[in-house]
Amino acid sequence: MAGCCNNNTKFDGLSADYKRRLWLVIAINATMFTVEMGAGHVARSQALQADALDFLGDALTYGISLAVIGASVRVRTNAALFKAVSLLIMGLWVMGATLYRVAYVGVPEAQIMGLIGFMALVANLASVALLVRYKDGDANVRSVWLCSRNDAIGNVAVMLAAAGVWGTTTGWPDLIVAGIMGGLFLSSAIQIFRQAVDERRAFALA
Repeated sequence: MAGCCNNNTKFDGLSADYKRRLWLVIAINATMFTVEMGAGHVARSQALQADALDFLGDALTYGISLAVIGASVRVRTNAALFKAVSLLIMGLWVMGATLYRVAYVGVPEAQIMGLIGFMALVANLASVALLVRYKDGDANVRSVWLCSRNDAIGNVAVMLAAAGVWGTTTGWPDLIVAGIMGGLFLSSAIQIFRQAVDERRAFALA
């Protein structure tokens, strides 16, 4: 992709094509948050609700990414740091809610989990396809890619959890997958935080 990595300069989002793709991804994520959160309540699935929360977080952080495109390095790294903190909070919430649910494990509706998980996977694969061209940008741009990648991985995990719930007739596969997704949020938060700090340090020394 021309103009993305010249002289070790990371792509910062200044592209009309990138902005159009990001608007499409925001619409996809906002729609799937509504669908998946409702289905998660109906199915009593912690994994679906965790994945729905990820959709909401992505829609909000993608909006922030759009807002700071073309801004200074300080503003863009601040946005990336904010997203890292948001992912950290989401990860801790999912882990805490999952541990709470362990105390009274119920059996989710495996059929609903599988169906909605598949719908979400299709939505996220579309998002990944739209953004893959820009996956190696600065911390702000890379955070968008990591969130979309996490969603696709999470959807596969939800479908595996649905199969596990159906096969074992227990809620444990659902809770295990929710815990794994919480860990993925935490891992991505650390990656984004480190890159944002490195970019800010490099700019200060330039």
